[in-house]
This record gives sequence, structure tokens and C-alpha cells, in this order.
Amino acid sequence: MARPEGEPTPPAHGRLLRLVRAMIVAVVPPATLLRWLCRLDNVLYRAISLAAIRYEGGLHPKHRLTGYHDFFVERVRPGERVLDVGCGVGALAADLARVKDALVTGVDLDRRAVTEARRVRRDPRLTFLEADARSLPAGRFDVVILSNVLEHLDDRVGFLREVVDRAAPQRLLIRVPLFERDWRVPLKQELGVDFRLDPTHRLEYSLERLEAEVAEAGLVVQERQVRWGEIWAVCVPCH
Repeated sequence: MARPEGEPTPPAHGRLLRLVRAMIVAVVPPATLLRWLCRLDNVLYRAISLAAIRYEGGLHPKHRLTGYHDFFVERVRPGERVLDVGCGVGALAADLARVKDALVTGVDLDRRAVTEARRVRRDPRLTFLEADARSLPAGRFDVVILSNVLEHLDDRVGFLREVVDRAAPQRLLIRVPLFERDWRVPLKQELGVDFRLDPTHRLEYSLERLEAEVAEAGLVVQERQVRWGEIWAVCVPCH
């Protein structure tokens, strides 16, 4: 494929590969070399994410490329009241209001994200609040969305119980990163290199860990999917 006119030439892959091969041939212990490369992999992953957000004009392209909004939109009924915890700039909330005529309250700790959501998502069905995940708004909600939220929290079981007690939802729609998403994850853990997708993650989930936590919180996994290295689940309270 021809490079677009005016686009700078990237560093040659061949030179980098030759450098790595030279390091392998040299007296660099294999574990040391792997640690260096795994740390480089982490830096590249975060750099690519930042560049991708800029490429997309401010929103991460995973919203578009993975189609993950569809999972949530398809599981919300028309006109339901939805609490979107960790709503970011409100992209998912806007789709819920547009497609399902849902009344969505979005909560996020990031003041800049909430300000941007209020500026861009001007819809009477949308409300955006700057608050910690544990500072839930008053009132009942039919659905609570926790999309990439639980992995950032301590005492996740206590949090889930609080959500059920205060919001009294019929369904919780949960999305969390999967630990078993790639063979490099356990390798990094074994080498003592940060294996998390985000340094603010308290953990990354196995299927068994998620089911155990929601069960301890008094919830049942009604539906579960594994896609794009993540677990997407529908959980309902035990009554």
C-alpha cells in the first residue's frame, strides 16, 4: 500500500529487528531482554492509544471499531432510566438516549470529561454529574452500566451491594478487562513487569473472579460474552 503523500517515513522495522537480534546474540540474559521488551510494549501500547484518540478527534476509536456500544444499547428497553457510572464524555449515554429514548444520568470523576459531555451532548434526556463512583445520585434506575469501572475500585463487592441497595436496578450491565486476553499478560506478570492495560487498574478479571464477586454481592450472571479481550455481562439481583 502506498504511503499517503506528505506522510513522514516511519522508523524502519528492519533496523529495530536487527537491534533486537544483536541484543539476543550479545550476552544479555534472556529474562533481562524480555523485561526490557515487555516494558517497551507497555509504553508503545499507551502511546498508540493516545495517538489513536487524536486520530479519532478526541474519542478512542475502540468505541467505533469494537462496536461495544451495541451490547449496552441492545439490553436497554425504550424509555428506561439508566445510570451510567464512569460515563466519560458521554458517548454511550448519547447513543442510549438517541436509540432507546432512555433517560440517562452519567457520572464521572473526571471534571474535564463531564464538562465536555455537557458541552457536546446537549439532550434533555441526558444529565451529567461530576462525582466519584461511590457517590451515586439519589433515585432508582432500571439499568446500571459499569463499563470499565470495577477494575478501578477496591472493595468491589461492597460497591456492587451499594449499587443494588441504592439504585434498585433490574439489570447491571458490566464490562471489564480479561486477564487471559493475550499470552504476554501472564508472561509480564511472571517477569515482574506491569501487565495491566491501565496503571490505575486494581486487577484484571478472569471469568471465575467476576462470577465470584457478583455472586458475593447478591447478583447472578444472566448473560456473558468474551470479546475484544474483555468480559461483557448482564447481571441481575437475586430475589
